[in-house]
Amino acid sequence: MNHWYKLTTIALLGGIMVGCSSTPEESEKQPTSRYELENDVAPEQPISVEHIEDARPQYEPYSLGGNKDYSLRGGNYKIIKDAKGFNQKGQASWYGKKFHGHLTSNGEVYDMYSMTAAHKTLPLPSYVKVTNTDNGKTTIVRVNDRGPFHPGRIIDLSYAAATKLDVVRTGTANVEIEVITVEKPTAEHKQQGLPNYKIQVASSQHKDRVETLAKDLGQKLSVGSFVLSEDETHRVFLGPFDDYTLTQQMLKQVKLLGYSSAFVKKK
Repeated sequence: MNHWYKLTTIALLGGIMVGCSSTPEESEKQPTSRYELENDVAPEQPISVEHIEDARPQYEPYSLGGNKDYSLRGGNYKIIKDAKGFNQKGQASWYGKKFHGHLTSNGEVYDMYSMTAAHKTLPLPSYVKVTNTDNGKTTIVRVNDRGPFHPGRIIDLSYAAATKLDVVRTGTANVEIEVITVEKPTAEHKQQGLPNYKIQVASSQHKDRVETLAKDLGQKLSVGSFVLSEDETHRVFLGPFDDYTLTQQMLKQVKLLGYSSAFVKKK
């Protein structure tokens, strides 16, 4: 699925660890076939996305990376400065395994199990309500990437978002998108409005095992960990975190340890 992300954001991230294993020079030499639609695939052993919540709109300052006007494949794209009230109709597509773990346009790490999306000109990040007008299903995604660069397509959905809208099955779908704007909090509410994230690692009915896992992961990753119990189900969480990018990096480390179904939750 045609998709473009800006590797120059690596310079903006400095020494922060990111998921793309190649250097900018190496990436420029990668075969263009990697970006062709027919080569993108769903995960070999898909996990259920029913437990993954919609992105929760909140105020976020625009990213340092990915918000400049640009030209690509003969097209010139001007970033929307004020997206309040923006809506658009067209086709949605999706991207999955071949970009999983690589940089998005604003320097985050793409996770196909997160509720994210790509758009050509919306400021990054933006929150968007997506309605599949073919079946009436809706979801909310966080736009953190650029694309899709294919005629008629207005948004590229993550695998999780596309699954919730039943777009993975059809490949593309007719959609309407609406930007959800959250105003910058005033000084007296700023502390209350700070984003807060946590990572759900696993759940089990065996409380002792969950508590042991939480302790082990907390020590191994040098991060806070805790257990929440409800209806005899015990869940392991890491966090809380106030930085979304660092949360994504921690999520990647958790998945590298073998917990592929781990996901980010917001307060």
